[in-house]
Amino acid sequence: MRFVVGMAVLLSPAGMAAQDTALVQGSIYQRPFIAELGRTSIGGYLEANGSWSRTDGINDGPSFDVRRFNLFLFSSAGRRFRFTSELEFEHGTEEIALETALLDFIITPSLVIRGGVLLPPIGAFNVNHDGPRYEFVDRPLVSTRIIPATLSEVGFGIHGRLVPAGVTVSYDLYLTNGLNEGIILNPEGRTHIPGGKGASLFAEDGNGSPAVSGRAAVRLRRLGEIGLSHYRGVYNRWRLEGQQVDEARWLSLTALDLETQVGSLALRGEAALASVEISPDLQEVFAERQWGAYLDAVLPVWQPRIRGLESPAVSLGLRLEWVDLNVGHFSSTGQPRRDDMAAVTAGLSFRPVNGTVFRANYRLSRARDLFGNPAEHSAAVLLGLATYF
Repeated sequence: MRFVVGMAVLLSPAGMAAQDTALVQGSIYQRPFIAELGRTSIGGYLEANGSWSRTDGINDGPSFDVRRFNLFLFSSAGRRFRFTSELEFEHGTEEIALETALLDFIITPSLVIRGGVLLPPIGAFNVNHDGPRYEFVDRPLVSTRIIPATLSEVGFGIHGRLVPAGVTVSYDLYLTNGLNEGIILNPEGRTHIPGGKGASLFAEDGNGSPAVSGRAAVRLRRLGEIGLSHYRGVYNRWRLEGQQVDEARWLSLTALDLETQVGSLALRGEAALASVEISPDLQEVFAERQWGAYLDAVLPVWQPRIRGLESPAVSLGLRLEWVDLNVGHFSSTGQPRRDDMAAVTAGLSFRPVNGTVFRANYRLSRARDLFGNPAEHSAAVLLGLATYF
């Protein structure tokens, strides 16, 4: 009898919402403004930071920035419908973007139809990236230089979860407009996957060849979650008005993400490999392969007693990260290509309440150019705050 009742709860839309709190897949609904207070809720988050950095002994002094001010709108549009959207203001009003605007139609928790402006599940970070959830001021290199987070695309697809005994299995599968030829045609003069984003992709597919993205993940109650994802699409305009004008060139991204806990130590990381088809005349300099990874370790070290606060916490954090933006060798000389970066960040954070964090980071990084010239060394002190509202 208990099994029957439990399955009935899990297979209801309300049960599905409750289960979202445990999965990367449901992270867009894991926000404190969403509550049973009515049909529509509004909320958001603020992220403001300060930095002082030095590169090879040269610095420009301290700087402050309101990096993000995001507004969320959520509506329970019906018993089996959920609508959510996010409007992002970056650096004040320097950039304004519609990050999500999607509708979920819940048939069962194992089959949900989704459409609109959505976040392709390339790794976990592109889906689960809100500033108040992290102890570090900067976003991971692999999640911004190789995986072009935050990536929003227009499309449709399905997602869901299965709950066999002791295990939760989730899946996502989408068709979207895909990235464009800015991956190659960009001001950086190199393979730059984030350059393939653009507001025009919200209106149409630039080449009539939708991209496919998907992620499958397993969460074990005591071990955490591991996910494998893939994104593939044609990025260049290879046909015009029905006529082929170029060869179709493909972009593929594969990512592995992990979230677990060892005692009080929380671990979160992601690794990604990119493969980009490049025309023969650009292959000597433009990257055909890129890869990178990061790992965050966060350990709560003190829970002070502060009047008016229920469970404040102070934590120490460490981030290790690496990206190689041009894997391989020069065909003319046989010498290895460089164009890579490594960084180590130590962090101290204070969470007075859930959903609000004050952060202090010290970051050391080393970057080498394509030709392996002497590395550029940087050090930075980063201060920040992030809060849901």
